[in-house]
Amino acid sequence: MEINRPDVLAEVQAAYRRYEDGLLAADAKMLDELFWDDPRLIRFGAGDIQYGHAAVAALNARRRLNPERVLVDTVVTTFGSDFATATTLYTDVPEGQIGRQMQSWARTADGWRVVAAHVSVIAMPVIER
Repeated sequence: MEINRPDVLAEVQAAYRRYEDGLLAADAKMLDELFWDDPRLIRFGAGDIQYGHAAVAALNARRRLNPERVLVDTVVTTFGSDFATATTLYTDVPEGQIGRQMQSWARTADGWRVVAAHVSVIAMPVIER
């Protein structure tokens, strides 16, 4: 299996940028498109949990503009040509805390889609590299 094949990596990075643009703009239509339209989709939020596309779409409809969101240490890794992960930290959280986001992306017949996501906010930890 080839890790980070350049063409596949570019595709997922572009999909991830669209997702982030949609999140910042509270563009529910774009976000709904980028989540897998399937009842097996799972999203664990910082203070909520959604099972299935309908539940995620309901969350997306309630989103607000978020121009303060800043990403830190975003890493996209592809595995072969049909699966990828995207991880990032974000800073629009209370002082002394850090937000974490992890997504699993899969190539579907409709293009790259988030098939599972996890978001959490924790006290600022020691970051080891």
